[in-house]
Amino acid sequence: MASLLESIPIPRHLNSRTTISGGRKAYLSSLQKNSRLPPSKIHHHTIYCAAQDTNSKVPRRNAISLMLSSFLISQTGLGGIALSQPLIEFREYLDTFDGYTFNYPKNWIQVKGAGADIFFRDPYVLDENISLEISSPSSSNYKSVEDLGPPQAAAEKVLKQYLTEFMSTRLGVRREANIVSTSSRVADDGRMYYQVEVNIKSYASTNELAVMPQDRVTRLEWDRRYLSVLGVENNQLYELRLQTPENVFLEEESDLRRIMESFRVMKLNV
Repeated sequence: MASLLESIPIPRHLNSRTTISGGRKAYLSSLQKNSRLPPSKIHHHTIYCAAQDTNSKVPRRNAISLMLSSFLISQTGLGGIALSQPLIEFREYLDTFDGYTFNYPKNWIQVKGAGADIFFRDPYVLDENISLEISSPSSSNYKSVEDLGPPQAAAEKVLKQYLTEFMSTRLGVRREANIVSTSSRVADDGRMYYQVEVNIKSYASTNELAVMPQDRVTRLEWDRRYLSVLGVENNQLYELRLQTPENVFLEEESDLRRIMESFRVMKLNV
């Protein structure tokens, strides 16, 4: 069996640098287009992740390996053999110096010099990342996350900060934003945390220098979900931020929420 699989040529368009910028459907379309088999011979599998929730689909960060496995099995006529289900593994990030911890997908990579205290991103979905921001100890004196007001008031502050960061000097660019949800919870450490979700869409003109309005056609640049968890300890405000394309969020919601719910702040021993 091993020698048979090894003898099958892997299509040139599938390699270690393959990324999924257009989503799972685009990948499947590409796979079918480049395959020598008729469409009926390419198996479009729906595979579920046993590590998380038996009702949640595997995130697109595993789609490359899954679709490649499906392609190879289709080529060898072994479609009746069940594929093993990949496990979504999480790794704990613990910062005892600044006082916080959270879990993140094991295959995400750390990016240095991103401006945050820590920054990880998905190696395939480049718009998907997680970061941690901490208020300056010299300019903040928070006692509780409730110092921000109720969750809705905190969400308005979070949204305003996002829009400030995404401010653009390009002509014809506009942003649409709204607060999707707000909530508060007391975690197992006894601390109160706020959770905020916002959606931001960016539109840009295809010809911003056009004189006539009808020549300035607006198109959607990106549509993202931003999730923030706010906590207070050591007189500082901690914000765990997760950015993901809206369509990816719909696929990976359960895993992304696990990340957010894992966030904890810790008392520093001074």
